[in-house]
Amino acid sequence: MNDADLCLLSLSQVSAYIRSLDLSPVRYTETLLNRIAQEDGQLHAFISVTADIALSEAQVAEDEIKAGKWRGPLHGMPYALKDIIDYAGVPTTAQSRLLAHNIAKHDAGVVKKLKDQGAVLLGKLGTDEFACGGHSIDCPWPAPRNPWNPDYITAGSSSGSAVAVAARMVPLALGTDTNGSIRNPAARCGIVGIKPTYGRVSRSGVIPLAPTMDHVGPMTRTVDDNALALQAIMGTDPADPITTRGPDVDVTRYASGPQGLRVAVARNVYMEDPAADAEQVEGIEELVRVLADGGATVQEVRIPALRKYNFLSRLLLSIEAYAIHEPWLRSNPEHYGTRCRERLLQGAFLTAADHARAQALRRHYAAEISALLSGVDLLITASGYDATPRVDDVESFLKTYERQVRMPFNMTGHPALVLPTGFSKKTGMPLSAQIVGHHFDEATIYRAASFYERMNPWHEKCP
Repeated sequence: MNDADLCLLSLSQVSAYIRSLDLSPVRYTETLLNRIAQEDGQLHAFISVTADIALSEAQVAEDEIKAGKWRGPLHGMPYALKDIIDYAGVPTTAQSRLLAHNIAKHDAGVVKKLKDQGAVLLGKLGTDEFACGGHSIDCPWPAPRNPWNPDYITAGSSSGSAVAVAARMVPLALGTDTNGSIRNPAARCGIVGIKPTYGRVSRSGVIPLAPTMDHVGPMTRTVDDNALALQAIMGTDPADPITTRGPDVDVTRYASGPQGLRVAVARNVYMEDPAADAEQVEGIEELVRVLADGGATVQEVRIPALRKYNFLSRLLLSIEAYAIHEPWLRSNPEHYGTRCRERLLQGAFLTAADHARAQALRRHYAAEISALLSGVDLLITASGYDATPRVDDVESFLKTYERQVRMPFNMTGHPALVLPTGFSKKTGMPLSAQIVGHHFDEATIYRAASFYERMNPWHEKCP
């Protein structure tokens, strides 16, 4: 198999080849490092490439597998990290001058799990500054560019993670999602990204933005790969007390089809409140049709007053993010990029009382979503309303951060996944839909998404 073909393989395919000794982890790692060298000069997905670490870890994995000590599906598997996730001895910059020379002292909780399973670090990936959403031109490193067309936005803040996976530079990347920051770039780059249930994955060793809404999750090309990756990183971590909650299950074990699934569709949030781009709507409706044809029962529901969810989510983020950054904002405000500083300062005039009232209202809204899901297994809706805008259309770009259906599920903690539903006939850019599930029931989301993907294998199309 030549190097170009190797880059097109999914994580699951590579894992099978590595386990059977038909593919050397060292060769696969070298192939991806070469692809990064060829492609990333234009795409800027990586802030740093850890070639020495990658080749060393790949050699260890290869020796272990040859000795019959296979650790699991991610053994010898290359991955990359959004650059707010610590890997000991490697810089964690958060795309900020404030941390340009910061070297991580300890591994993040998710990194410990990946190391335990023999995964191979390729490098650290671009992000909006401190994962704040919206890249400034005055940040230290250039913004990642969309591999489908660099003239169109990638979105953030897990932008480098989405670009690296979509461009076949790495089969797995980890991102973070506070107000949609895995799902937005995953949707714009035509890959699969999940915000797991709040508490499913450790956030220790991850630079916080808004701790009550921060999530870590995997970004992959296929649904099955995503399930394998989530299984690898989820679970309890004493360093992050929220991970002590929830059942410990295998999210990769799900039925092969949607027969018997009860699916709710919230059309009001993408056809009325307001209307989404027509091609986005067409893709969502095709997802619903495929599941119904496969044996799922479908009913329509309404998410009431979506704007109130988004407003409250922005309020909570502003309060919590300012509390974290206040010391630096007071001592070194000039070291922030313009957009990040402006967003963080929005929380300066909000109080602890505002936060307490917002949390009380949040519990009410979470109960609303849980009640809406009470009679069904899944909820399908849009991720965003708008077609992917061009990089030079700043007004449309900023508007996409407000016109979206991702924020509510950060606030309520429900798991939510985006997957590609085709490509725009007008621009060639990816389209997407969002599937939401019950707390700690990612497996059912994967069940529906995997079936749709088999019927519509958009992931096989390469930029």
